[in-house]
Amino acid sequence: MANAARRRKEVFPVKIISNTEIATGVFLLTMEKQFDFKAGQVLAATINPEDDLRLYSIASGTDENTLQILFDVNPQGQLTPPLSKMRNGDTLYISQPFGRFTDSPEDAWWIATGTGIAPFVSMVKSGEAKNQQLLQGARYLTQFYFADLFKEKMGNRYLRFCTGESGPDVIHGRVTNFIRESNDIMPDRKYYLCGNANMVVEVRDILLEKGVPFDHIIAEIYF
Repeated sequence: MANAARRRKEVFPVKIISNTEIATGVFLLTMEKQFDFKAGQVLAATINPEDDLRLYSIASGTDENTLQILFDVNPQGQLTPPLSKMRNGDTLYISQPFGRFTDSPEDAWWIATGTGIAPFVSMVKSGEAKNQQLLQGARYLTQFYFADLFKEKMGNRYLRFCTGESGPDVIHGRVTNFIRESNDIMPDRKYYLCGNANMVVEVRDILLEKGVPFDHIIAEIYF
């Protein structure tokens, strides 16, 4: 789940179509599509329009007929526990999509952990995976959400890093270590970071140390 909306946005009711638990405690929520969007944008959501809003990256393609968000349940959270129980026909309140995590250049690096993979799912589904490279980090093999999609569309430009388990076509270790040791960090390239705050901050600092300008690092932090 992305950070709370800083300013109150107008929200609109939409009907839930499905809510699928794709891994333990991780859900892909599908809802009616009322607004067009750009791949990489977010929407603010709430079950009760009087409650605080939470931000979620859109995980569907721009040409699809539905909107999807990917979230994991925080037992102490205000929204995700009841959100995980929503079913077909229930009403969710969402804002119009917004955000600047968009327009990825063809040679960009995408770096994600956890449900921070969502905007890159949208980009790939929207046909924006051309010469980009995706680095996805996880603790367990079951946490590489949408791996089949990325394998199909990106081939060897999709790299997975796992700290807790080993598996075929998976690099054992942290994605941050790979970036720190890489000789392929180019200052004129754009780097899109989305996921756990610690990962985003660490990768950003590594890139800055390697001479990447601050405005070439585009980040979305998930809590």
